[in-house]
Amino acid sequence: MKILDRYILTTYLKTFISVFVILMLIFVLQTIWLYIKELAGKDLDIMVIFKFLAYFMPKLIPLVLPLTILLASIMVFGSFAENYEFAAMKSTGISLQRAMSGLSVFIIILGIVTFFFSNNVIPWAELNSYNLRRNIAKLKPAMLLAEGQFNTVGTYNIKFADKYGDRDQFLKDVTIHVKGNDGRTNATVIKSKTGELASKEDSNVLKLILNDGHYYMDVSPKDRKAKNRKPFTKSTFETKIINIDLSQINNVDFDEQSQTDKYNMLDVGGLNKTIDSLVVKYNVENEKFSNNLQFRSGLNKLNKKAKINKDSTYTGPILKLFDTKKKLELVDVALKSAISSKQLIISKKTTMKTSRAWLSRHVISLHEKFALGFACVILFFVGAPLGALIRKGGIGLPMVIAILLFLTYHFIGIFAINSAKTGDFNPIIAPWFSTLLMLPLGIFLTKRATADRGLFEFENTLEPLKKVFKFKDKHAIDYKFLSDYKKDELINIINNYEALGHPEAIRHRAIKLLKSKGLSINDIRESGVDINTNYSITETIKTNYNEHSKFAIVLYSIGIALLILFFVFKNNNLLPLATASIQLSIVSLILYVIYFIKSIINSFQFYNHINKKQNKPNLILLVLGLPFYFLTYLFLNEKMKGDLKVNCLESLK
Repeated sequence: MKILDRYILTTYLKTFISVFVILMLIFVLQTIWLYIKELAGKDLDIMVIFKFLAYFMPKLIPLVLPLTILLASIMVFGSFAENYEFAAMKSTGISLQRAMSGLSVFIIILGIVTFFFSNNVIPWAELNSYNLRRNIAKLKPAMLLAEGQFNTVGTYNIKFADKYGDRDQFLKDVTIHVKGNDGRTNATVIKSKTGELASKEDSNVLKLILNDGHYYMDVSPKDRKAKNRKPFTKSTFETKIINIDLSQINNVDFDEQSQTDKYNMLDVGGLNKTIDSLVVKYNVENEKFSNNLQFRSGLNKLNKKAKINKDSTYTGPILKLFDTKKKLELVDVALKSAISSKQLIISKKTTMKTSRAWLSRHVISLHEKFALGFACVILFFVGAPLGALIRKGGIGLPMVIAILLFLTYHFIGIFAINSAKTGDFNPIIAPWFSTLLMLPLGIFLTKRATADRGLFEFENTLEPLKKVFKFKDKHAIDYKFLSDYKKDELINIINNYEALGHPEAIRHRAIKLLKSKGLSINDIRESGVDINTNYSITETIKTNYNEHSKFAIVLYSIGIALLILFFVFKNNNLLPLATASIQLSIVSLILYVIYFIKSIINSFQFYNHINKKQNKPNLILLVLGLPFYFLTYLFLNEKMKGDLKVNCLESLK
């Protein structure tokens, strides 16, 4: 390893380790805060708490590691640029790519290690943390009684509408199900208007005082005839005290693992096997469902004696093959079958949706393992050139930029994965989506840093902004007086602007006024103005760009409006309108993309024709601006107007 590579790698590792430790501590503290309710008041051994944190720390790596790489890259390369170390490297012929090459190898190795970590360590941590939480929850369940749901405490299932008081000891609308001797059936139901938890928090007995209630219990006699009468016992009470022994419940084995097959607890091999079985199960369920629909149709039971020659081909209406009686019978069966099938489909829809969601979660978990390592590499190629461009090291500005970029990356990923879990997005693309969005940004930043260009070229950005928002330079010349000039006077200004004491820009203004009076470029040339014939072609290309851009804007507006209406109609259960809206929206947006591409081709033709290829718009920025076409059009249109003006002046002799 060369001295330069060793120096860059050593500097990066120092920053990387420091940032990683700090971020890990921050996220560990956040984890403790999130789960403090589950840990507090349980008299847990210190080793159990350490186990809890040790199991949760690997699960933080997908958050901490990408942010660490991004922040460390910006800080280190920003410090190099700020201290002119890059300038010293460039003076000796060392480019940015050469400076990044040693670190790139380290990051790629880190990405590979991250994959194996996410494939082996994170599932192990998920398995142990999930089961440890379940085991901790068994301790002192009186503290974990949640309102509005059944809480299992031994053989009792306790539910209440609300709890209040200084210790949340008073309960409202209490319902208790007591399991029978078999441990499964709810043999006894107790309901009361109010209740009180009278035992202490550290007690091994949960004392529950119920007031103004009813007691219902099934009776199971040995005699079969008596069982058929379904006897039961019912009583009312003013006060009833229930003591639940928690001594055996609190005797918990923290190493017990009752759950081992959840999707985030499996490695790549386990996920592939589970996905295959889920796909087979899903297909079998679909086939059974389709066969069930066919069987319920009742068509198999009909005596379908059709009057048709078996050796001929019939292409007419099917009902004409039957007599009137059979026609009525078929129509009646079809109607009943349609109603029955509709009800069956509605009832099956939820089950199939749940099966698809469960399959999607396994697919997402599989691809997340690969996407994490790839994200580490991409975020390095975002952070390193960005640090070289902003030329600022340390904690201040790099920290702000890194957090903003990471939040964008992280929340896009969350939205994509959540959409995939509900079936609204492809579960294969979802884990890669935020990383793929960062890929063009990394390419763009690396390209600009390599070319030693600034992050933002304000001299090329401010001028279109001024034109878009109609900002006028205080030194700008007002040419309104030309509006009163006649044709010959305007031509005279074009040909003799220097003798008349006008700046060259007045020639372009005079030509625009002549065109507004109905003259073409050929007419102006015939009137005595020496202008290059190529300028007519330039104007034609610019006109084509304007037409295609206007079509694109209209189609974009229609597509976005219909897309918004789709969500409005969908939320209001207007499914036919929602379907029509989304179909028209897709058609409009596809046409918009076509005209967008045409306008971009026109802009490239424009700059090729005027021999200013360096002024071509950046293709990556244009693609990124596709969802915000109004802004893209405003900036590009103003830029092309300015370049058309320059070309017009250059065409005049």
